[in-house]
Amino acid sequence: MRIAVLPGDDIGPEITEATLAVLRAADAAYGLGLTFEVSEIGMAAYRKHRTTLPDAVLERARDADGILLGPAGITAYPPRADGGLNVPGTVRKTFDLFANIRPARSRPGVLKAQPHLDCVIVRENTEGFYADRNLHQGYGEFMPTPDVAMSLRLITARASRRIAERAFEIAEKRRRHVTFVGKRHVLQVTDGLFWRETEAVAARHPDVVLREVDVDAMAAELYSRPGSFDVILTSNMYGDILSNLANALAGSVGLASALNVGATHAAANAGHGSAPDIAGKGIANPVSLVLSAAMLLRWFGEKSGSVKYGQAADDIDAAVDATLERPDTRSRDVGGTATTEQVSAAICARIGERQRR
Repeated sequence: MRIAVLPGDDIGPEITEATLAVLRAADAAYGLGLTFEVSEIGMAAYRKHRTTLPDAVLERARDADGILLGPAGITAYPPRADGGLNVPGTVRKTFDLFANIRPARSRPGVLKAQPHLDCVIVRENTEGFYADRNLHQGYGEFMPTPDVAMSLRLITARASRRIAERAFEIAEKRRRHVTFVGKRHVLQVTDGLFWRETEAVAARHPDVVLREVDVDAMAAELYSRPGSFDVILTSNMYGDILSNLANALAGSVGLASALNVGATHAAANAGHGSAPDIAGKGIANPVSLVLSAAMLLRWFGEKSGSVKYGQAADDIDAAVDATLERPDTRSRDVGGTATTEQVSAAICARIGERQRR
C-alpha cells in the first residue's frame, strides 16, 4: 500500500511523524507492505513554490493508494488568489471525497469523556455552505455592494443520495439507527431536498431506523443523551460543528479521527486544527491522526479484499485504548504527562500484542 504523506503546518509534522511510527509498527507486525512518499504542503510549500498545494503533490496523491493529511494552518495562509489554497478542501474537491466519516466514542482512562458515547458522524463533504467547494468555477461568497456580503448553500439530490447511502451502509454494520440532522422548517428547500433523498434511501434499508432532529436540538441532545445516537447523517457545516462537539464530549478533540472517502480515493486527516500555540513543544496529542490512519488501513483492506489491513486497524485502535488508560502514556489534553513521542512509542509497543497472546 502506497501512502502519500502530507504533514501540514504547525503541529502537523510532529503528529505525522508519530503516526508514521505507528504505521511502521503495524507494517512489521502484519506484513502490510506500506510505503510512504512525503511531500510538503501548507506554508512550507508556499515558501518554495508560492502555493500551499503544488500540482505535483496533488498528482502524487492521485497515484497513491491512500493519503495521510496533517492539519493545515489555513488562517495563516495568504489569499487564495496569491496561492493560499485550502489544502484539505482542495484535496476533497479534487478527488471527490464526498463522505467525511467522523467516529466519536468514550474511551477507557479518558476522565473527561461523557459515558456511553459511541457514534459516527457521516458528513457530506463537497457542498453545503462551504464556499471553497460548492461551485464548479468561482467562489461561493461574494459582495454585491461594499456593505453587503452573501453566501450560497448548495444541496444536490446526487450528493444527498450518495452520502445517505454511505450512512445507512455504516448503520447496517452497527446498531441500525440513523439520525438525520438539519433545520428543515427553516431551510425548507435545501434541507427539504436532502431529507427527500434520505427518505428514499431509508426505504431501501427497512431494518434501519431513521429519525430527524434539528441541529440546535442535536447539540443539546449529544451532550445530555450521548448514548442515544448511532450514525448521524448531516450536511457539511453542521457535520463539521457536531463532530468537534462529539469529540470534545469524548474527552478531547485530540482524539478526533476522520476519513474522507470517495469512489476511488480516501484521505485520513486529523479532526482538529494545526494548534500553532503548541507547535514545536513536543506535547501535541497524535492520537487523532493515528486513529485516522487506522481508518485508512481499514478502508484499503475493504477495497482490496485483504483482511490483514482491517486486523492491523483493530490492533491500532486497541493499542490506543490501552495507551489512554495510563496517565504516563497519555498526553496532557487528556489528563496525562506524556509527550507526543512517548504516546506514539507506547502505542507502538502494544501493536502485535493480540498476535502474541
